Amino acid sequence: ECYVQNTAREYAKIYAAEAEPLEGFGEVPEIIPIFLVHRPANNIPYATVEEELVGEFVKYSVRDGKEVNFLRRDSEAGQKCCTFQHWVYEKTNGSLLVTDLQGVGMKLTDVGIATLAKGYKGFKGNCSISFIEQFRALHQCNKYCEMLGLKSLRTSHQKQRKATSMKIKNLPNSSTIKKTVPKKAREPRDFISSEH
Repeated sequence: ECYVQNTAREYAKIYAAEAEPLEGFGEVPEIIPIFLVHRPANNIPYATVEEELVGEFVKYSVRDGKEVNFLRRDSEAGQKCCTFQHWVYEKTNGSLLVTDLQGVGMKLTDVGIATLAKGYKGFKGNCSISFIEQFRALHQCNKYCEMLGLKSLRTSHQKQRKATSMKIKNLPNSSTIKKTVPKKAREPRDFISSEH
């Protein structure tokens, strides 16, 4: 939990360094640090500690991508969280995605990270690769994505799907391939059933 959140925090710091200087961008989301505390005299010897967030707690993105949250889409914090996800996705060439963004205003906690199956630079996330696929398919760029010059995922995803479907169409189907068999081989002992 600490490793995931603090890794996402490092990405958020780099994102802030790029976004904050842009005219009109304003405040950026911050992922608060989380610390592991060892308490040897306690029945539960380890605990995590983080800053208490006071105010309305909002989920800007969720792990499974099924929940629709209008605060994510319509609020400034929600749009900037989506832009942060897009920025991380682009910076890692689609190999890593910070997800499950939630918190109070621009302060976020309890985030998740999805990586490709092989991980990214030795790091494996705690969320399924399907979250990356869902993000790529569902993300809608906003003005903050444009301010950062991020490439639209719609265009690249549609091109990728079109190229894949064209490749599939051009491949011969095994049922359309006709094999010529010499007459001698057509005797019953050489016959192989097509049901196998």
